[in-house]
Amino acid sequence: DHSLETIAAWLRLEIAGRHSALGDAIAAGDIFAALIPELRKRNIRTLGEAEVACLALSDALEAGHRAGWAEPVSRPQAPAFQPVDPYAYRHRVGSLMSGPPVVVKSTKPIRQIIDLMVKRRISSVLVSERGTPDQPIEEYGIVTERDLMRRISSDAERAFDMPVGSIATRPLISIRATAFAYRAIGRMDRLKVRHLAVRDDGGVLVGVLSARDLLRLRAAAAIDLDDTIEHAKDAAELAATWSMLPGVVRSLIGEAIDPCVVAEIISDELCSLTRRAAVLAEQQMQIEGHGPPPCAYAVLVLGSGGRGESLMAPDQDNAIVFADGEPGGAEDSWFKKLGTKLADMLDISGVPYCKGGVMAANAAFRGSLDTWKRRVEDWVRRLRPEDLLNVDIVYDLRPVHGDTTLAAQFIEYAYDRGHAEPVFAKLLGEQMTTGNPFTVFGGFQLENGRLDIKKHGLFPIVATARTLAIRHGIRERSTRARLERLIAQDIGGERDMKAMLAGHSMLIGLLLAQQTHDIYAGIPVSNRIEIDVLTRDQQAELKRLIKRLQSAPDLVRDLMFA
Repeated sequence: DHSLETIAAWLRLEIAGRHSALGDAIAAGDIFAALIPELRKRNIRTLGEAEVACLALSDALEAGHRAGWAEPVSRPQAPAFQPVDPYAYRHRVGSLMSGPPVVVKSTKPIRQIIDLMVKRRISSVLVSERGTPDQPIEEYGIVTERDLMRRISSDAERAFDMPVGSIATRPLISIRATAFAYRAIGRMDRLKVRHLAVRDDGGVLVGVLSARDLLRLRAAAAIDLDDTIEHAKDAAELAATWSMLPGVVRSLIGEAIDPCVVAEIISDELCSLTRRAAVLAEQQMQIEGHGPPPCAYAVLVLGSGGRGESLMAPDQDNAIVFADGEPGGAEDSWFKKLGTKLADMLDISGVPYCKGGVMAANAAFRGSLDTWKRRVEDWVRRLRPEDLLNVDIVYDLRPVHGDTTLAAQFIEYAYDRGHAEPVFAKLLGEQMTTGNPFTVFGGFQLENGRLDIKKHGLFPIVATARTLAIRHGIRERSTRARLERLIAQDIGGERDMKAMLAGHSMLIGLLLAQQTHDIYAGIPVSNRIEIDVLTRDQQAELKRLIKRLQSAPDLVRDLMFA
């Protein structure tokens, strides 16, 4: 019985105004909202998955058909292809900006600033007390052509002798130099500005990006993904923006963008989502009376998100490092609440809880800097590989919110100790065994026609690069950068390392294509791909790669002391 009354009773909802248009509409809406958590419990997270689940109710569908009802749900299908501007997803802000930036002292008269801008043919200057670049972004304001024209128009007699700092706009709107150009376009469009300051990963000013620099991008196809995540007001707005991602990824694959770049874009959005969720969670803490943070802290994204290698099925891998406090103390208690709110908000937004518990809500993934250092000391003294579960992904960390110096101190210490203790890296390497995916006749062992290429392909490549990076003191986050540094330092055969580089890109491409297909087909996203849909050449290449990766643990052992 699927009547409103029966379903409402099961959900413990009260219905008022039954059999009236308004009453029935309100009841249906309340039921729909109450069913969403029930769907999550059954691992149904997208509209397509819900449609497929409904279509599996053959008895109910047949009864409705006999009664003359229309089919209650549509069959999942991919939307029309939406073109994107590939240039905006291939180029980074650092390659487009003007640098070094022109900075003037705030005491300089406007007359001199106008002369400078005319002479240098620039449309803006940055302003600070020192008048020098290479300072934290908070030290600066900006004055543009429009600011000058407005001031002269309103007060022509005095404007030319006024100090330029008096008309500077603060705080300065900025963007990372490593961000892709599409994020700059979205930020300018949303905030209605024509200039962005550019900062490095440490928050130091390195350049300026103007709308003029981006003109060729604005004239091309529409950019579907902007930085609205950064200013979302709640989890619902975060979820709405996150839901745009599969369409963008599908379009980028269609434009033949490098799969590793697509994965990095997904990671950038995941990190932005985590950062904004942390800000909103902190605001909730204060609204609920828990007060401000008891000390400085940083939110970290771990694993594939930290490496810049996320796929379309990311779960939460996050941690918190804070300045002071002991486990179970007042500070730890505050950050436990924050971590729980962060996890809940990310789950609602579309990034599910980590099944392995790698979340700051759990004690093992939060702590003071001293606590984390003690953990590192414990890790490097372990004697069994099974004692190091989920330790390795900490070495992929990326700070996304808060005091980045805490994160920098932690990862530097972790690398120093990991590099100094060869047994630690050796044990990490011994975790790499993934089993044999081949049959006795050389074919793949498949489950429902699919092969887990994350387990048998991506994992040994990522683990090889990370383990050798820790052992040899290579401070890189991404798998690609780690492998390239190993090649540059002549660690391992160049042929082996280049094969891993090429294989890494191929595997990410195969997984992204499969995952975007599955999302629109209403199939839960996984790390398994359909082997039969691959061409014969693709299957042969995949077999060669995975057979080669069977010896990855031996390669790591051989290179421990290279």
